[in-house]
Amino acid sequence: MQNLVIVESPTKARTLSKFLGKTYRIEASMGHVRDLPKSEIGVDEENFEPKYIVPRDKKKKVNELKKLALGSKTLYLATDPDREGEAIAWHLAALLQGERGKGKGKSSKKNIDKKSSPFTLHPSPSIHRVEFHEITKDAISEAFEHPREINLQLVDAQQARRVLDRLVGYKLSPILWKKIKRGLSAGRVQSVTLRLIVEREREIEAFNAEEYWSIEVTLESSRKSLESRFIAQLVTINGEKAVINNGDLAAEIVKKLEVSAYKIEKITKKEVKRSPAPPFITSTLQQASGNKLGMSAKKTMMIAQNLYEQGFITYMRTDSVNLSTQALDMTRDYIGKVLGKDFLPEGPRFYKSKSKNAQEAHEAIRPTDLSVTAEKLNGDHFTRDHKRLYDLVYKRMVASQVRDAVFDQTTVEVLAQVAGPAESFLLRAIGSTLKFPGWLKVYGISEEGGVKREEEEESEDVKNQVIPELEENEPLNQKGIKPLQHFTQPSPRYTEASLVKKLEELGIGRPSTYAPILSTIQERFYVEKIERKFNPTSLGFTVNDFLMKYFPDVFDYQFTAQMEDSLDEISRGEKEWKSTIGAFYKPLAGKLTTAEETAEKIQLEVETVDKNCPKCGKQLIVRTGKFGKFLACSGFPECKHTERLEEKIEAKCPDDGGDVVVRKTRKGKTFFGCKNYPDCKFASWTKPK
Repeated sequence: MQNLVIVESPTKARTLSKFLGKTYRIEASMGHVRDLPKSEIGVDEENFEPKYIVPRDKKKKVNELKKLALGSKTLYLATDPDREGEAIAWHLAALLQGERGKGKGKSSKKNIDKKSSPFTLHPSPSIHRVEFHEITKDAISEAFEHPREINLQLVDAQQARRVLDRLVGYKLSPILWKKIKRGLSAGRVQSVTLRLIVEREREIEAFNAEEYWSIEVTLESSRKSLESRFIAQLVTINGEKAVINNGDLAAEIVKKLEVSAYKIEKITKKEVKRSPAPPFITSTLQQASGNKLGMSAKKTMMIAQNLYEQGFITYMRTDSVNLSTQALDMTRDYIGKVLGKDFLPEGPRFYKSKSKNAQEAHEAIRPTDLSVTAEKLNGDHFTRDHKRLYDLVYKRMVASQVRDAVFDQTTVEVLAQVAGPAESFLLRAIGSTLKFPGWLKVYGISEEGGVKREEEEESEDVKNQVIPELEENEPLNQKGIKPLQHFTQPSPRYTEASLVKKLEELGIGRPSTYAPILSTIQERFYVEKIERKFNPTSLGFTVNDFLMKYFPDVFDYQFTAQMEDSLDEISRGEKEWKSTIGAFYKPLAGKLTTAEETAEKIQLEVETVDKNCPKCGKQLIVRTGKFGKFLACSGFPECKHTERLEEKIEAKCPDDGGDVVVRKTRKGKTFFGCKNYPDCKFASWTKPK
């Protein structure tokens, strides 16, 4: 009689089968096997009891698993090591323990605590929960040798989030349908994310750019060679900060600098160290992948999940930067052998997790085996993006355990004095030279000795200017003055990476929620991504303004973060989940009634085009559908004519001079193409100049 092991996916099942013998049969549940019904709210609004069902598309799989459970020796639930995975294990146990009871001639009722929720499960001794954070031989052996019970605190936290989001979505969305437009949705975290994007856009619209100037002076030491030249920037005028807000003032200062005498006032030399960043957690992986590889959060998580399930990286949903002793030993051994003993610190580096809920038993995202480099990921199931993301994780892990990079930094202060009037200018030059590459060697060093910028988290710029050998009070020759005009810039629109970073800073959402949230607001056409940046649509503005008018407390940043903290407290057993939901939902219920009774119906602005319907002659208008904007007859539903929308921009095709129009891929991504397609094949992700 075989043991039955249930995981979520076929890929994970195949990888696990490499480590478990023939006495184990491994099956995939294909995700959740029970859920709330789609046709109704599925939650008792008085006591918040969920009504779980087996979805129609899962009934066949559940019946298969029941038959296998009936004939198995022991059942192992090997779902993912997080709240969602714990909940899947709990639902599987609820469905399958009855079958196991039948097989033993005993009732499964003994495993249900009648005093608590009918879904609070105490699995039978022959049902085991196994947890592992990497799919390797050692991790699997350890997990199966030490199975545990289902963690009901994690299950309660998952249930709380699911019930909470269902209540908000199913109660708020119909109001949006009634007051704005059918098919809209609202979400506890989704709508707060939309609010961030809308508020940033309004900041940009209200921003007034202010002009300012900087002045750079090329100076030469008495050695009079190209190697003796360096650039200094004007810092102060007569001891006050240099504030230059127009071209006339800049020109006036340039004239004075042209006739000034220059000498070195002060030279400061110091050694500067830069430490590596910690290994990746979910949010930092999504940020780095977005910034460096141009991947969406959704794609990043999809590829990371695939790498995990094939056994190449540890579990990809984590808040913890902790590393196991084995991982540290493996990495230090690699550094000593590949980079050299000089790059190995005296002891391992330990990093502190920012998340209050990060569990030390969980690890950061890292490779499971450093002997497997990105180049060794061969096979049809590995794409270029698999290799790029794996390489990102690989280098980040290794770098996190290498010694600091060391720079010699020189700061030179230059005094410029005008003959005649008692007027002086202070200029400053800063230069850095790499003394010891440390962890930067993992990412590569340029031929000039400068550093390839690989870590976007590092805020301090490395100055690659080489300062020549100079002495204090040494006179200098002025070899050129460059006034530079600038304008203050508003905060930039959010990219996926910067939005995830902002959500994390505010404490909104958790590792498992970032990617689906960003996908949802795009699928609903509340925002669109243009040149990798989020732009709210007119519909997004309307929905946000309605929600903020009638439900400001519900979508308050601090309130949403506090709710996330409450869910974490439930997972630690510090709060009871139903009372927590009650504290949130009861005030919301009153606001729902008020909004339904008092809110006026909003007429969405209809975007028209200078074109009539070829079928009935009525004006064509712009509508938004599943695949983006399109033209439709204003006489709908009597006339159902539709056609493709071509949105022109102020640019010409660099290939044939035709108009450039905005287009969408099948997956909804925006790009720019020539109107004369297919005769002209020009296409670009960025807007042509």
